[in-house]
Amino acid sequence: METTQLEGLISMLFVLGILVLLVLPSVIGIVRDRRIDRQLREAEQGHLKDQKSSSKPTEPSTATWYAEGRRSKKLVSS
Repeated sequence: METTQLEGLISMLFVLGILVLLVLPSVIGIVRDRRIDRQLREAEQGHLKDQKSSSKPTEPSTATWYAEGRRSKKLVSS
């Protein structure tokens, strides 16, 4: 291997190393985001299974109760 070929090989490896260093943070971020998305999906599916298996009826919130009361008063007073 001649000197010019060796210099070319070293230069090419150096450029590839810099490219890897530039791309690596993006790849790590993508992998991390996918892992978090997967964990959120699993948690949501687990939460939905818990809700479906529950036989206890849900109570309406105070805001819903108040809004329904105001609607019925409007109908009565009209």
